[in-house]
This record gives sequence, structure tokens and C-alpha cells, in this order.
Amino acid sequence: KTTLIGILTSLVAKTSGELSVFGYDIDRDLEAAKACIGVVPQEINVNMFETPETIVVNQAGFYGIPRRIARERAEKYLTKLSLWDKRNRISRALSGGMKRRLMIARALMHEPQLLILDEPTAGVDIEIRRSMWEFLRELNEQGTTIILTTHYLEEAEALCSRIAMLKKGRVVALDRTANLLAGTASTMLRFKTDDALPPALAPRARVTGRIVQLKAHDAAEVEADLATLRQAAVRVEDLEIGRADLEDVFLEIMGTHPA
Repeated sequence: KTTLIGILTSLVAKTSGELSVFGYDIDRDLEAAKACIGVVPQEINVNMFETPETIVVNQAGFYGIPRRIARERAEKYLTKLSLWDKRNRISRALSGGMKRRLMIARALMHEPQLLILDEPTAGVDIEIRRSMWEFLRELNEQGTTIILTTHYLEEAEALCSRIAMLKKGRVVALDRTANLLAGTASTMLRFKTDDALPPALAPRARVTGRIVQLKAHDAAEVEADLATLRQAAVRVEDLEIGRADLEDVFLEIMGTHPA
């Protein structure tokens, strides 16, 4: 993912192939391609001795945006990201979550068609993360394409319409989120036990301590698995039957590809 972002932003030279951003080839129309992109890096890199408003207004100036429009956009995006009341505070005094939101506002000042977010919610508390999700959904619905890298599978499932999974630098899965979820077991039995699982169930189970997660494709398979557990006299506690989520898909896909 680091290499992908580096090539898109011209920080890394590709060794082969072609790449275009909204029709602009990065080899022939690099400046036009870069004008379509806004980047929020993983590391916080704002000027800690400037105020949020100064940072975003100056960013707009790099793209030739008139100062009057830049100030209007500064108010718009700092407000949407709950930073307008902090606009005149020195940035080093902001919390980590505020600094990340400031970087998003900065990346949006030229209103790019493509927004690249490299783990934007790392280290951010749950409440702020959820509010950022809401803002990103709104932005996407308005037509902005977003590339999001994340280690939070819940975040990927909630926000992304298309997901790529990488292992050792190789893409091992790339599809629409709905297709990835549909392509694995749709139901998960979760329970606790101190007993060994019957041989018929063990290959489909993921065991962590006393917690067992058992994949099933439909209601009939669930019933058959429960019957097998009863016949083997496996003592079960805290039984739950739920839908498989992206974490289940991720673990299944990674398990089928060698390191």
C-alpha cells in the first residue's frame, strides 16, 4: 500500500506498467494528475507553530486558489471536521485526533477528485473515529473517490465498497466488499468449551483459548453442526449464532495463501 500511494503521488518511480488518475497519465500529465489528488499521510506532518486556519489557507495557495475562496473553504472544512473553534490555536496544542482531522481538512482545500487516506484513524478514540466515518461517507456520496488504508477491519467493512487484501506485498484478494462477504461462510457459531471438537468440525473451526468460532454456510449446516456437538457430548457455553464479518473473511483468505 505504501508503494501504491508513492507511485500515485510520484514519490516512487514505477518500474513498469501504466497509471492514470482520472484520465491523466502520470508519465505525460503529472501535474494534472497530482492536481486531482489530496493526500493524508499516516504520520502527522502539519506545521506545529501555525494555526489550523493558516495551515489550510496556505495549502490552498499552493494550488492557486484565491485567498477569499480559500478562507471560505477553510471555514467549511474546519467546521465539518469540528475544528472551527480551534482555528486560531497553535497546532501543537491540538490533540492527536484533532491533528489528524486537520490533515484531512488540509488535503481537501483544493477539492480533489481523489482523496488518499493512509490509516487516518490510527490512535483516534472511538467517538472521533465514528464522526470521521460519517464525514467520509458524506464526502464519498458527493462524488469524491477515496482510497483508504487501514488495519481496522470494522472500518474497512463500514466504509469501503471495494477492498484489497495484501499479504507479504502481494494482493491476495480484490473485490467488492459485498462479494468478499458472500464468498465465505455466511454464518458463524461462536461458543466456549473446554472439550475437544469432533473431527468432523475441527477443520472448519478457529479456536482461541476456550473460544471456538465455527463457519457454516446456511441454516441447515448450522443445525447439523449443533447436532454433531450434541452427539459428541461437547459442553457448550455462551453460544452465539451471527453473520460472518470481514475479520472472518480476512482470516479465511489469509489462511489459504502461504506466507
